[in-house]
Amino acid sequence: MTLYIAGSTVLGAGLGFLYQRVVGCRSGVCLITSNRWVATVYGGVMGYLMAR
Repeated sequence: MTLYIAGSTVLGAGLGFLYQRVVGCRSGVCLITSNRWVATVYGGVMGYLMAR
């Protein structure tokens, strides 16, 4: 179970980073996608919560 949660967290972080790189926010006013670190952490948290 712990490996599943860790894998989901890493996958979510990767998808958050990928979303920021592909879609992103050109104007810089988007709270989540304007910064790659915030998008990565947000994706990781979402992956963790989805696994629980």
